[in-house]
Amino acid sequence: MAGNTRDMTEGRPAGLLLAFALPLMVGNIVQQMYTLMDAMIVGQFVGVEALAALGAVEWLLYLVQGIITGITQGFSILTAQRFGAEDGEGLRRCCAMSALLTAGIAVLATAASLLTLRPLLRFLNTPENILEDAAAYCMVIFGGLAVYAGYNVLASILRSLGNSRAPLAAMVIAALTNIALDLLFVVGFHWGVAGAALATVLAEAFSCLFCLWVVRQIPALALRRQDWRPDRDLCRKLMRLGFPIAFQNIVISVGGMVVQYVINGFGFLYVAGFTATNKLYGILEVAATSFGFSMATYAGQNLGARRYSRIRQGTRSAAGMGIVTAAIIAAAMLLFGRSILSLFISGEAEVVSAVLDIAYFYLTVMSYGLPVLYLLYVYRSALQGMGDTLTPLLSGVAELALRMGVILLLPLVIGETGLFFAEDAAWLAAAVLLAAVYYRRAARLPHADGEEA
Repeated sequence: MAGNTRDMTEGRPAGLLLAFALPLMVGNIVQQMYTLMDAMIVGQFVGVEALAALGAVEWLLYLVQGIITGITQGFSILTAQRFGAEDGEGLRRCCAMSALLTAGIAVLATAASLLTLRPLLRFLNTPENILEDAAAYCMVIFGGLAVYAGYNVLASILRSLGNSRAPLAAMVIAALTNIALDLLFVVGFHWGVAGAALATVLAEAFSCLFCLWVVRQIPALALRRQDWRPDRDLCRKLMRLGFPIAFQNIVISVGGMVVQYVINGFGFLYVAGFTATNKLYGILEVAATSFGFSMATYAGQNLGARRYSRIRQGTRSAAGMGIVTAAIIAAAMLLFGRSILSLFISGEAEVVSAVLDIAYFYLTVMSYGLPVLYLLYVYRSALQGMGDTLTPLLSGVAELALRMGVILLLPLVIGETGLFFAEDAAWLAAAVLLAAVYYRRAARLPHADGEEA
């Protein structure tokens, strides 16, 4: 390791993956804590309807933000490969073009999301009593997409160079800022859900500025004027890597919005229960996303260095660690989940009890499926790091098909509770496809390191 970078082409794979993933886990936990604080503060100080408004737009937010996170994640694949190959000039130009493309996409996403917001909310069957709060929350979040994009492209560059500590520090800064501003805007100023959204955007701005400061300290990323000169071939290569991941997120979000549409039709109690559990979903997958980022960087660097045997070793290690971690988190949710969920809900005893029953059942179903979700992240990220972004896209289509099939058909057989099996079914379909393709591609990699793949 040198400075703010980490070389993952040498050393014990399990140790490297864990050392890289742990700061990301802590950072993701911190990020989820301020997301939870949003929900807790809104649920306790504004009410169940306001909490439902936050939940009614989660998949819509995922659709828009997922385009940006997918694009920047795809860009980081090439960045990691250039870093692993010790191509300094290629690395700088890759970072510059990534920044320019991200800026353009952020502008387009902001305009499109704000123009189509209300028609989409009505299309999603959003209950009338929470429609205005849902619109207010989205308008502020979408207005801050440039900040969100800036953080994501900078954090992806840092992770591709093996630096997972700076994104952790950025998340800590964002979390503390968000909690303080939540209390000020929601509890102090009584700005409701719009105040919670504004707190999130401002917190993201602080984390973006911090990542920019760290990037500027890395000598390898000291960009020169000529690095910013538009490069059509490089931009096309970056988009070929980024677009499939972004489209994969779009496909997943479409399935999620179908789920949201159906749940919205059951009324705001179901929406509130669904929201409470979805706020915990981030905690459930926090280690999965961390192992995923770690695996993508690891595979990308080792592919660039032509260390193929290490890719296979690292994937096995990540899969084992993922299953163990998933089992521990699932056990904790089954034991303490109901008590945690109660922190999000306030109001009349009858309403609280009904929402809590819905939320805990959903949490139980998801907890049993966590090992599958963790394997999904490992195999998907390994393939992405190896430059395969098509298979993850196809896995998103598989998720969409199963999610929509279950949400539309299973409630007809077993009633309303059938809604909550859609996620587990989607994870299983994607994980089976990703595992099959990964093992086939891994078997085709050269067995001798240093050869052309």
